[in-house]
Amino acid sequence: MMMIKRLFPQIIAITFSFLVFGLGTVLAQKTWTLEECIVYALENNIQIKQSRLQTQTAEINLLQSKLNFAPSANAGANVNYSWGRNIDPQTNLYSTNQSMNNNYSLNGNLDLYNGMQKWNTLRKNELDLKASNYLSEEMENDISLGLTGAYLNIIYKHELLRVAEQQVEVTRQQIERTSNLVEAGTLPRGDLLEIQAQGAQEETNLITAENNLSLAYLDLKQFLDLPADTDLEIDFPNIELSQELQIIPSEQVYSNAVEIMPEIKGSEVSLESAERAVQIAKGGLQPRLSLSGGVSTNYIDGLKEVLGRDDNGFPIYGGFMSYGDQMENNLGEYVTLQLNIPIFNGYQAKSNVNRAKVQTIDQNFRLQLRKNELRKNIEQKYHDAIAAYKTYNASKFTVESLSEAFKYTEEKFNVGMVNSVDYSLAKIKLTQAQSQFLQAKYDYIFKTKILDFYMGIPLTL
Repeated sequence: MMMIKRLFPQIIAITFSFLVFGLGTVLAQKTWTLEECIVYALENNIQIKQSRLQTQTAEINLLQSKLNFAPSANAGANVNYSWGRNIDPQTNLYSTNQSMNNNYSLNGNLDLYNGMQKWNTLRKNELDLKASNYLSEEMENDISLGLTGAYLNIIYKHELLRVAEQQVEVTRQQIERTSNLVEAGTLPRGDLLEIQAQGAQEETNLITAENNLSLAYLDLKQFLDLPADTDLEIDFPNIELSQELQIIPSEQVYSNAVEIMPEIKGSEVSLESAERAVQIAKGGLQPRLSLSGGVSTNYIDGLKEVLGRDDNGFPIYGGFMSYGDQMENNLGEYVTLQLNIPIFNGYQAKSNVNRAKVQTIDQNFRLQLRKNELRKNIEQKYHDAIAAYKTYNASKFTVESLSEAFKYTEEKFNVGMVNSVDYSLAKIKLTQAQSQFLQAKYDYIFKTKILDFYMGIPLTL
């Protein structure tokens, strides 16, 4: 029993380590889909978190603009000790007595009219909050699109790697076949050297394809803010392309995107905010009406009660007044209704209005620029998708043709009807066609995903 007690901490530590490493193994074996990558990025991206902090600031500003409608109230208190030559508050004569006085006050103020500035500020802050939310959404969209491109790039580079591996394997088999034919005297040794040189080049191409795939994974990890040494495996869905071109016209995509894209909605809201800023500035030209009031009292140490006056008019003092009596007797109240009419203030209010108008014009230009950028981007992606689809179909036919041609060339090479140069050229043409086919395929997929996204269709494979 004592031995078990002594070993208990070690047992716990070993069990905990097993659980941790076991969990790590499970996570490492996890296969990430595109949707899971997007969700993870949106939850953990630091830039998005920063944009949400700006949204929180906008929420605070909006709350403050609502609270600005409430009256302001302030309370004050002070204690003052004096000695040496001072005016005696009892007699209004100089004396050298030590004294203490205590003051209390409570003041309040309420703006009755300030040119509708508080109201317009409230409306402006509501618009700024909406603009901040749209800005965060725009950032999320950018990251989602970039991540989709990185995800598809891994699939594309993986396909290229598979082609490179197939080419290397075919060449290795051909080297073995050619070596046997050379030893049998059927083919010259030069053909073997030519095939071996091609095999060395394809080995190099294979290494390059492996490095490109590693870099594609690194790009995705950086989108996810994951360390480079993180084990990450993605899902490879079977993406089938339609035999017919299925792309929504760019005009229809734009008309839909301009209504839902956050960069456009945010710019529209920012324009409304700028127009509210003009109204706020104009409020500085109007009169202001405010109501204020307050109450105060004080206590003076050594203050005596006045019982009356003698025949010469001098006060007759009694005992010292209590703290409570002084607080009650010295109580004072006031109410003030104040009207301020701006007449001339160095042209500052008018300059504020003019600056706000300039900002409104500038914001309107920004909105038009964002719309133009969106339209140009959609048109570019639309034409790129059509071009990629045409290239894809042409490359598909080319790959099929060159595959048959290569098989025919390989058969003739095996019996000595063609030399190694013709064989190598046929193989290189096939490899280039396969690469062009894959590039066009995934370029078309990515461009159509962007167009679908502008139509409000979620990003998925």
